[in-house]
Amino acid sequence: MRHVLSALVQNQPGVLAHISGMLASRGFNIDSLAVGETENADLSRITFVVRGDDKELDQIRKQLGKIITVVRVVDISSTTFVERDLMLIKVSASPAQRVEISLMTEMFRGRVVDVTNETLMIEISGQESKVEAFIDLMRPYGILELARTGRIALVRGVPPKEESE
Repeated sequence: MRHVLSALVQNQPGVLAHISGMLASRGFNIDSLAVGETENADLSRITFVVRGDDKELDQIRKQLGKIITVVRVVDISSTTFVERDLMLIKVSASPAQRVEISLMTEMFRGRVVDVTNETLMIEISGQESKVEAFIDLMRPYGILELARTGRIALVRGVPPKEESE
């Protein structure tokens, strides 16, 4: 089962390395990872996706809770949350293909962010399934490069009381 975890951590050097090292040393693979400063400059939010059963998830949460720089860890998978991935994709595009690719990009609510004589670079954001579907549409044109962020997510509505500090 996939779990989306949101960890509030102290915004200082080495925190991400400490957390990822702890997970790796215990045999957990991180499917997706995103880190960024929060509304409080002293805290960062690490959003990561891991696979495992409830017992494994409980073990992850307990191990993360032992790390001094971790303020709080919440499994938001069981709540109603909004998630997004961001992708930049560079595809081969002849002048004749540009209109067709641009129309598909608009259908996916993406944007063309760079154009050269032979390529288009496109920005797409949304749920993972949307990003994956766009990748599949672009394969026949020739994907030259692709970069994706990790998943970011927030619980809908008022944040859980323990995260409102």
